Amino acid sequence: MHPNVSRVVAAAADAGLEITIHRFPEGTRTADDAARAVGCEVSQIVKSLVFMVDDTAVVALVSGANRVDMTKLCAALGASTARRADGDEARQATGVAIGGVPPFGHERAVGVVVDPDLLHHDRVWAAAGLPDAVFAIRPDDLVRVSGGTVADLAASAPG
Repeated sequence: MHPNVSRVVAAAADAGLEITIHRFPEGTRTADDAARAVGCEVSQIVKSLVFMVDDTAVVALVSGANRVDMTKLCAALGASTARRADGDEARQATGVAIGGVPPFGHERAVGVVVDPDLLHHDRVWAAAGLPDAVFAIRPDDLVRVSGGTVADLAASAPG
């Protein structure tokens, strides 16, 4: 098992949760790709997005159907600035390249914020440390194992 995937499985096990990793050679790098691969709605895909919030890395777990509103992200964390982390910053913060960032099992401790829209599903699918590996998880377990804080992050739909 790849070390990234092993960290995710171990983090879940440490929290008393057994997860099953599914690999898709066609890739699950984007929310649309992942939803097609696993056969679910895009809103059931957990996008693990890394942001630099007041120069500190934070992982936002967001429904695949949503975009993050930077003002809401700052408000949720009591911060003044936020921007998407670049590839090097994301890898340094989590130990994983963009496209495979998991919701937990990072190399270093990193803050996590969870989009409440994920809580509307019986199960959601998240990256397992590689761009072709995912696992299913109940949203309450996602919040618990990630140590995340639930906060409204979604940008309003244009219109």
